[in-house]
Amino acid sequence: MRIILLRHGQSLGNVDELAYCRIPDHALPLTELGEQQARAAGATIRELIGTGPVAAYVSPYKRTRRTFDLLGVRAERVVHEPRLREQDWGNLQDPTEQEMLKHQRHAFGHFFFRLPNGESGADVDDRLAAFIDRLEVRLNEDEAHPKTVLIVSHGLTIRLLCRRLFDWSIELFESLSNVDTCENRVLDHDGTGWKLDRPFDQWRDSPDGTVQHQV
Repeated sequence: MRIILLRHGQSLGNVDELAYCRIPDHALPLTELGEQQARAAGATIRELIGTGPVAAYVSPYKRTRRTFDLLGVRAERVVHEPRLREQDWGNLQDPTEQEMLKHQRHAFGHFFFRLPNGESGADVDDRLAAFIDRLEVRLNEDEAHPKTVLIVSHGLTIRLLCRRLFDWSIELFESLSNVDTCENRVLDHDGTGWKLDRPFDQWRDSPDGTVQHQV
């Protein structure tokens, strides 16, 4: 079994943080570069999928759906899965409050800090746990479900999904960086557990001394 994780291409919010103040997060489009990144990533993703069937689970946000469309992947199943959405920061954001909250979140810790009218990392972790549980049931018990899965999602969401699958500590999670736009990670199941093809970049050693699972 294989799970391919892909972050969306560069979006307007990645180059203009004030875009979140005038456009709902779910409606932010890809930039021109983001569209180019998604098209370029298509060949790599199709090679990782191989010749067998694939099921695609895609965050319903505009930038993730557009990224998937530009990959040129023919999936047997395509599910726009709300549990794979970005961490919710509330509705349209105030620029002054947005900057203040980012500083508070960094000092408090990204996992437990709850955004006003939004989610904490722990909230995202909870909804991903439900998604992973259901996905593993489908992979193990539904013979019609493809054994290769493509997930197109967001940086924090992908990091938390791996935290859940590998039971990483919260300290380790908070020490890791998001993958770049249109960067992938591949998880293969060897019959005993999931293996990660390569680690996430790490901006500090985990305070509790734990490390990432690797092949």
